[in-house]
Amino acid sequence: MAVRIAVGDESFDEIRKAGLYYVDKTELLYDLIGRTDHKVTLFTRPRRFGKTLNLSMMESFFDINRDSKALFDGLDIAKHEEFCVSWMNRYPVLFISFKDVDGLDFEKAYAKLCVVLADLCKKLERLPSCDGVNGADAEIFERLMYQRASDADVQNALKTIMRMMNAVYGKPVILLIDEYDVPLAKASEKNTVQNRYYVQMLDVIKGMLSIALKTNEYLKFAVITGCLRIAKESIFTGTNNFMSYSVLDEDFSEYYGFTQSEVNQLLAEAGCTDKADLIREWYDGYVFGNTSVYCPWDVVNYLAALLRREDAEPKNYWRNTSSNGVIKEFVGRFKVSGKFETLMNGSIITETISDELTYDVLHESEQNLWSVLVMTGYLTKADRAVRGNTIALKIPNAEIAGIFQDTVAVWFREKLDTAKQEAMMQALWSGNAESASALMSDLLWKTISYMDYHEDYYHAFIAGLFVDRGYETKSNKEQGLGRPDLQLFDEDNRRAMVIEMKKSDSKANMEKSCDEALKQIVDSEYAVNLDTGYETVLCYGIAFFQKSALIKKL
Repeated sequence: MAVRIAVGDESFDEIRKAGLYYVDKTELLYDLIGRTDHKVTLFTRPRRFGKTLNLSMMESFFDINRDSKALFDGLDIAKHEEFCVSWMNRYPVLFISFKDVDGLDFEKAYAKLCVVLADLCKKLERLPSCDGVNGADAEIFERLMYQRASDADVQNALKTIMRMMNAVYGKPVILLIDEYDVPLAKASEKNTVQNRYYVQMLDVIKGMLSIALKTNEYLKFAVITGCLRIAKESIFTGTNNFMSYSVLDEDFSEYYGFTQSEVNQLLAEAGCTDKADLIREWYDGYVFGNTSVYCPWDVVNYLAALLRREDAEPKNYWRNTSSNGVIKEFVGRFKVSGKFETLMNGSIITETISDELTYDVLHESEQNLWSVLVMTGYLTKADRAVRGNTIALKIPNAEIAGIFQDTVAVWFREKLDTAKQEAMMQALWSGNAESASALMSDLLWKTISYMDYHEDYYHAFIAGLFVDRGYETKSNKEQGLGRPDLQLFDEDNRRAMVIEMKKSDSKANMEKSCDEALKQIVDSEYAVNLDTGYETVLCYGIAFFQKSALIKKL
């Protein structure tokens, strides 16, 4: 039977019951529980690296209300027979996700949190009627389910439910919390009203987790996931036997993302080994600890596309999984354009990185910028050698490079001096090539370059200068005997412009490159017949070398 790929399905049970392809990460269970004794474990990883699916797998394995043996048969964890006898379906499990807790103000976000708790109670709606459950707890449970709970009820909600589960099953509860930091991340964003509601949301989340995790006799152990470890807010302060594993840590690094061997096996079974190099270029390159991994979300999406269409091209599947605003906001605050240019051109920078960050001051230092970009997957370690907190960084792959180009380069173009743009346009329309050269060089100096100054970069830069300025613009459209780089048509003033661009190999050769561009306009008859209906037709050759421009008029 052909391989069937699950796209967007984060339920372990559903994947296994439907016979969909599952990359086996079940050894995580034994490594975490059989070889450690952590009361609370936090895994921080970027979005779409398998955090939710791993928690779903844990829920299926431990949940006392299930019979999961058939689902785990043939998987790695089944080799640990004594472990499975002791742990499989032996404990009550409480699984909650905070991924949907957001809003433009605190009231809306808090209301969503109450909905999440209400939905959780509905899944456990028989709990209050079970023998042994305290009547007062049953009343609180009902208020939570019908969204009539007080603030104190909400902050005590997890511990209340765990106490009820303990009373029913006579065993402590395994607590699984997914995306614990999403409410705080959303509360810290700049597009929220009244300059953020971070402090209010922090008080709620800190209260819930502190009560559930610290000195809670009903807790067997907890596993928590998120993008960042929150440090200074003291959410986890005082939690007994707490361990945190980020993208910088070697332990458990192979369990989030697909390793090379896992991708090789998947491609072989899907009959797509001929796409291995392309998938590596686009979706590989992340280094977690000392393990190189692919983004699983991208791999399964592209493989699913290939199984439908053999000629499917790779594309950016990760772009819309999280906000790219963090890049634009940091670029606007700090003088980092040179470092971004280095990264976007495939080179490496070295920075001090911390895996303990605080959302309320996240945007206050350049060091935080690099740390956030590493923790959220926009940058990764360039090699496995780490000198303390000083790490060589790179953009991991072609997909993320595309996100940088779309967000960073566009941001810089948006911030260009509009007065200089207008002055440059006037110089071009008036035939003043010398003035236009100086103004274009000034604008070029203040943009960010990528693709190592390839001709495509300059073409995109020039085209961006003319966008939305009231002109009809044609790029690489047939005209005469070829395709001029750019044609501009000003219908209102009955004038047109033809531009041919060249990338020069040195500053000294820029004039020669301009002459070659002008000769191409003449030889290829780019301006022939344009004078029909237009009173003025201007032809320019433009030569570029790094961040300098030279313009000559025919």
